[in-house]
Amino acid sequence: MTARVIVADDQAVVREGIVMLLGLLPGIEVVGAAKDGEEAVDLVAELAPDVVLMDLRMPRCDGVEATRRIRTEHPGTQVVVLTTYADDESLFAALRAGARGYLTKDAQGEEIVRAVEDVLAGQAGLAPAVQRRLLERVTAPPEPPAPAELPDGLTAREAEVLSLVAEGLSNREIAQRLHIGAATVKTHINNLFAKAGVRDRAQAVRYAYQRGLITPPGTTIT
Repeated sequence: MTARVIVADDQAVVREGIVMLLGLLPGIEVVGAAKDGEEAVDLVAELAPDVVLMDLRMPRCDGVEATRRIRTEHPGTQVVVLTTYADDESLFAALRAGARGYLTKDAQGEEIVRAVEDVLAGQAGLAPAVQRRLLERVTAPPEPPAPAELPDGLTAREAEVLSLVAEGLSNREIAQRLHIGAATVKTHINNLFAKAGVRDRAQAVRYAYQRGLITPPGTTIT
C-alpha cells in the first residue's frame, strides 16, 4: 500500500529537499507540499492524504495548531512531526495536539518510511531519541506538591533550613545537605529568626512545631 503524503515546511529549500527524498522512498507518494500550517490544513481538506509530515515553526499557522486542526477536522489523516526542535515544549505540545509521530530533520529515509508505516498501523512513529525522552519523562519522580502558604513571610528555602535546624544539623551540615555555602545558610537563619521573632535555635524549633512546619516525632499523619 502506498501512503499518500503532504509535506509542510516554510523553508523552500528544505521542503523541496524532503519532497525529493520522499520521491525516492518505497511506499510513499507525495501528493502536495505546503509552505505553512494554514496551507497544510487547506491541502488536507482538498487531497485527503494519509499522512502529513509537519514542521513546527511556520508563519501564519504553526505546526502545532495545524496538527490540532487537521486531527479535529480530518481524523483520517495522521500527522508526523518532522522538525529541527526536540525540546520538551515542542515535543509535548505536538503530541497533545494529536501528532502520532515525531522525527527530527536528521532522520534517515528509512526512519521516515518506518514512522509513516507505524502511524498508519495505529502505532507511534517516534525517533529513538524522542522515545527515550518520553520514557525519562514518564519514569521521572513526581514533582513535589506546591507547598502551602508559609507563615510570617518565610520563603520555601528558609522553611527548608528551619526543618534541618529542627533535625539538629549544624550550619556546615545544612550547607552540605543543600549544596550551598555556610555563609548562605547563616543568612537564611538570620532572616528566618527575624521573621519568626525568635532569638535562638531552640525557639526556632518550637516555632516550627507550633506553626506546623514540622511534625513532632512519633506523630501519625492521617
